[in-house]
Amino acid sequence: MSDFTTEQFEDNNRGFAQQRLERLLAGSGVAFNGPNPWDIQVFNPSFYKHVLINGSLGLGEAYMNEWWDCEQIDETINLILRTSLGESQKFLSNFATWAQAKLFNLQKRSRAFHVGKQHYDIGNELYVAMLDERMVYTCGYWARADNLEDAQKHKLDLVCRKIGLRKGMKILDIGCGWGSFAEFAAQQYGVEVVGITISKAQADLATERCRGLPIEIRLQDYRDVGSKFDAIVSLGMFEHVGHKNYRTYMDVARKCLKNNARFLLHTIGKNDSRPGADPWAVKYIFPNGEIPSLRQISAALEPYLIIEDVHNFGPDYDHTLMAWFNNFDNAWTKLKQNYAQKYSEQFYRMWKYYLHACAGGFRARHMQLWQIVISSSRNQNTYRRPE
Repeated sequence: MSDFTTEQFEDNNRGFAQQRLERLLAGSGVAFNGPNPWDIQVFNPSFYKHVLINGSLGLGEAYMNEWWDCEQIDETINLILRTSLGESQKFLSNFATWAQAKLFNLQKRSRAFHVGKQHYDIGNELYVAMLDERMVYTCGYWARADNLEDAQKHKLDLVCRKIGLRKGMKILDIGCGWGSFAEFAAQQYGVEVVGITISKAQADLATERCRGLPIEIRLQDYRDVGSKFDAIVSLGMFEHVGHKNYRTYMDVARKCLKNNARFLLHTIGKNDSRPGADPWAVKYIFPNGEIPSLRQISAALEPYLIIEDVHNFGPDYDHTLMAWFNNFDNAWTKLKQNYAQKYSEQFYRMWKYYLHACAGGFRARHMQLWQIVISSSRNQNTYRRPE
């Protein structure tokens, strides 16, 4: 009879998983239990097997469960993604997530409000603490800014100038959030805005913040908009549309655009056109989320809409996310004290991981941030990007 115990079998399994992960990380500059602030400090030996089996889902869950930590999660992710390991996505992929996105329409009308309830409705107090004063939950524009407030102000003004806002125009804001763009455009450019969102918490606070301005906030899916507008903006909403609905989305935009009107699409982008998204982010942060590629966006526009301009300032999202984390971290003690039933220590680790991992993704140029100016193919005007 063999003296090989169950404990020894488990130890061997853990040893194999650790060795396999170490080989995968070789050349990335990231080590297990190393001296650098981006090295992964492992506290639970089950970490290795869990991550090897579950990829990026396992890595995020293990962090939430305090199985590992490090001083600079953002740099850990950056270094991993910059290697061939990150490019091949052997370490940060999940076949089930890809297959689900390929086979099913995860963002169909009946599922449209899921992300609102899970992500945007978790508590306005969280977003008030984390974001700038205008509550802009999209990438800031840091070309001439050294703080979050100015970066977001510059971004909003850049959007207004790109779509050529003039007093008296009526604008559609698809995915209006807490009303930041609508409020800015109405106050600074004298326009009327209709903002739509799938979050009740956003709609309620946006209505309150925009009271007294020519702004209408609707709790509405984009597929239910039918009016004509002088311009359309969509800032950070396209990531919830899904590749099976890109054509539908663009058809709605086309039908809502008046002749010679412009549509500005501000979206996170990815470098390839494979369906699906990071499984950890989909499970814990953005249910049914999917980041588009330029090819997917371009194909959805054909043949009735044309691209006038593509502006990529993805590295600015790194700065934005780290500024958001600093605000969140500074407010954490008060949030935990005042809303203990909502915000646990595990929530803190989840939210920290979300912000840092995304920052690392942008730093590695694994993700992009595009502002795309679009118009009807009937538009005869020449577009020039404002400086």
